[in-house]
Amino acid sequence: MRFTSEQRLEDGVLERAFTLGEISGILWTPGSASAPAPLMLLGHPGGLHRMYPRLAARARHCAAQGFAAATIELPGSGDRPRSAAAEEARADLHRALEAGEPVGEGIVDRLVLPLVDQAAPEWRAALDALLTLPEIGGPVGYSGGIIAIGIRLAVVEPRISAALLFAGSFVPRATFEEARRVTIPLLVLLQWDDEGNDRQLALNVFDAFGSQEKTLHANTGGHTGVPEFEGDAANLFFARHLK
Repeated sequence: MRFTSEQRLEDGVLERAFTLGEISGILWTPGSASAPAPLMLLGHPGGLHRMYPRLAARARHCAAQGFAAATIELPGSGDRPRSAAAEEARADLHRALEAGEPVGEGIVDRLVLPLVDQAAPEWRAALDALLTLPEIGGPVGYSGGIIAIGIRLAVVEPRISAALLFAGSFVPRATFEEARRVTIPLLVLLQWDDEGNDRQLALNVFDAFGSQEKTLHANTGGHTGVPEFEGDAANLFFARHLK
């Protein structure tokens, strides 16, 4: 891990950009931390530059609760090389949506499964590096992002103690088997009127989770209309499991 820039935000949070091989990322740490902080991994749908305002706001919300926060760029997003197969699957997805046709399982598998297979090891490598920093001590939470990536990490990464997942992306059928193996505490956010999300599929995924503690918050509104108060609910959830 190599830090490439840093700035102190107005609320005292230290923001540092870093690279890990070809992967770019950002780390935010509380300005007044007196001990190593728990770490929040901030998932997102790809495009760090485009997502930066929302990610920075989430990170500063975390820092106010004493958490460090970090994110990395997804494969095929931002300045990273594009996958021809993923671009073809994405084009097929948009054609189906524009035509008002069901999105076939084959399209979802081609688009999501290779992304999960590449992204999960990268997140774990980033976690390896982040946990060597003296200002970060764990435990670790995962918040947001593409739900299939969050599910994979919840299964394979024992250092993640709790996760907040956003039910707003396509889920391969194979991911249901992984969901049954998730045992960590979960908070799942569902936008009831999400124009691009299959509501029943999202409910089926929630039902499949094997966690003894799993909570679903459903709110009216579209994909980007998650109420601000859910940020407070998320902090309370993570405070129970990371502090």
